[in-house]
Amino acid sequence: MSVADLARGESGKPHTGAATLPDERLPRVWQALDIPGIADVHVHFLPDRLQQRVWSYFDRGGPLLGRPIPVTYRYSEQERIRRLREMGVLAWTCLVYPHKAGMSAALNSWAIKFAAEVPEAIPTATFFPEPDAGRYLQEALEAGARAVKAHVAVGRYDPRDALLRPVWGLLEQTGTPVIIHASSSPASPFTGPGPIGEVLAKFPRLRLIFAHAGSPETAGFLLLCARFAECRIDLSMVFDDFLGQEGADPLWFRSQLRGMADKVLWGSDYPSIPNPVAHQVTRLLQAGFSDDWLRRVLWRNARELFGLQP
Repeated sequence: MSVADLARGESGKPHTGAATLPDERLPRVWQALDIPGIADVHVHFLPDRLQQRVWSYFDRGGPLLGRPIPVTYRYSEQERIRRLREMGVLAWTCLVYPHKAGMSAALNSWAIKFAAEVPEAIPTATFFPEPDAGRYLQEALEAGARAVKAHVAVGRYDPRDALLRPVWGLLEQTGTPVIIHASSSPASPFTGPGPIGEVLAKFPRLRLIFAHAGSPETAGFLLLCARFAECRIDLSMVFDDFLGQEGADPLWFRSQLRGMADKVLWGSDYPSIPNPVAHQVTRLLQAGFSDDWLRRVLWRNARELFGLQP
């Protein structure tokens, strides 16, 4: 069965509305594309107490969200791991992030320990603008961290803060990929392509992966990708009916994506997402991209960036 067939319903017509592939059929997509599985660069695992607080915030629709967001994968840690494996996710990041000073070092230790126990997990660290940020990030990288998460909106910090200069310098020097939420959804005083663009002007070889394709300021973040060779985007929550692609014309956006296949990475924002992972995959399959483009975005780009083995 071809990928085009998988994106269609039992009637042979494209899925519409709520009708999408179920998660258990996702391995058939990878088989049709002749790839061993996928890599998801936007997956969150957190210490359980913190994870429960995040889910409570999603339930309330706190100020940063604006409305409640249902959580599809509200399961135990082991169950969430099992479901990723069954979907054929061969590698995923373990994204942790602080909302205040004094959290990052402990989160880094937790994430690196988690990845040591879960073979598919890419060890991931984080940071906050504080005097010892450079030191504890260096320690995390030496302990095995291969990716870094930065969340400008939740942390409400200025990425141009002088306390972060050692951090950006270290990340540029080591070539460590940084999955960064710098766009204004949610908005904070320092989100948008402007502030992080100033950081890139000083550290032009940073390997930044702009979460959610920079939505809702997609055009501005795609310009940064065009200007800086090592910048990329992930597609987490972009092809989802709940939120969708904000701030860009869909036809223009898809045209841009076709022309930057080597700079696009798959991400889902698992587990705190309003629809199943397969919902986003189905919408991506329906967007008209070539099989070769899909292979690069779903597996090969991450394989090359992180040195993954199937």
